[in-house]
Amino acid sequence: MKITVQLEEIAMLILGIYFFNILSYPWWLFLALFLLPDIGMLGYLINGKVGAFTYNIFHHKGIAILLYLIGIYVSNDLLLLIGIILFSHSAFDRMLGYGLKLEKGFKFTHLGEIGKKI
Repeated sequence: MKITVQLEEIAMLILGIYFFNILSYPWWLFLALFLLPDIGMLGYLINGKVGAFTYNIFHHKGIAILLYLIGIYVSNDLLLLIGIILFSHSAFDRMLGYGLKLEKGFKFTHLGEIGKKI
């Protein structure tokens, strides 16, 4: 099942790259912003509950899609870009096994425990 999930996430990452390609931004911007959603980890400096919340906000594909759709509705390329970056980054993270975080700690995700030997 792990390979099936990884293949699905690779497909979503490719979709994000495709949608970025439609925009008029230079490619270096995609690369420069790609890791920016990890800023959500800073919430862990406060505590696990805040950390899980902030991390999940920046890694929730539903929020990414909503921002993208709002960008289409209001014709705002910046919202389109933000939605694409959040979506693509989240797909990449999930491809690597980093899922949405649970409150009990950073290594506990909806995909299972990070670093746990299967």
